[in-house]
Amino acid sequence: MSHGLDHIVHAVRDLDAAADLYRRLGFSVGARNVHPWGTHNRIVQFDRFFIELLTVGEPEKIPSHGDGALSFGALQRDYLAAREGLSMLLLASDDAAADLRRFAAAGIAGGDLFSFGREGRRPDGSVVKLQFSLAFARDPLSPQAGFASCQHHYPENFWNPAFQVHANGARAATAVVMVADNPTDHHVFLEAFIGTRDLRSSSIGVTAQAGRGDIEIVEPVSLRDQYGITVAPEGEGARFVGLRIAADDLDVVERLLRDHEVSAARHVGRLVVPDVCGATLIFEQGTV
Repeated sequence: MSHGLDHIVHAVRDLDAAADLYRRLGFSVGARNVHPWGTHNRIVQFDRFFIELLTVGEPEKIPSHGDGALSFGALQRDYLAAREGLSMLLLASDDAAADLRRFAAAGIAGGDLFSFGREGRRPDGSVVKLQFSLAFARDPLSPQAGFASCQHHYPENFWNPAFQVHANGARAATAVVMVADNPTDHHVFLEAFIGTRDLRSSSIGVTAQAGRGDIEIVEPVSLRDQYGITVAPEGEGARFVGLRIAADDLDVVERLLRDHEVSAARHVGRLVVPDVCGATLIFEQGTV
């Protein structure tokens, strides 16, 4: 059972340039972290959700995919070989091993449990221990989208209110937006991934309520109508295109973006920022 959205991976080719763009968007961005398998990241944190800006920093260290098992580093490397953008969604978990067993029973498991740790730093510079376990899932119809659940073994060392204050007033991610020619084709996978049948289907798509934040899959025409986004066809299945973010005041966000020369447009009561290193950020009024 999902405990909500935990984080989304935003794969970028130039990590520092992406961090600078996110700062211009009004976000607080963390320092560079280095993974032993060759990827580097920087974090934009909210209360119990974060955006992981990630790049391949040391390609020679990236492990290959195993027999029926996913390599996190190889997945991001292969994604970046074709494009930048939102590459993987991870749900919050208090037992990744149990999630993996559930995924396996549903036929969507993506390999063995992936556990790792690293050091983190608090705002005062003190070092703390961080450790995570990931259970990968595969939507066989969506080769361009990665899925997993994420267990934080020392959550008290990771989540920090000091990192969650943003100049744009952003408070939370309300939904991850995906696009697919036939959203209902992914209904069964979403049910198995989230562990609930609480999905809503309509003429414009499918929405899965993850407990804290939604996963929304819409048709291209609905993506255009709801968010003003037009995407070119790119392979099969569903793929991530945007992240909806609740902010205190859209007028404040709009002024900040204008001052920082970031293009944005109002659309159906939202403020849409296209082409943020291949992703679309969608600000909407309200706190969560």
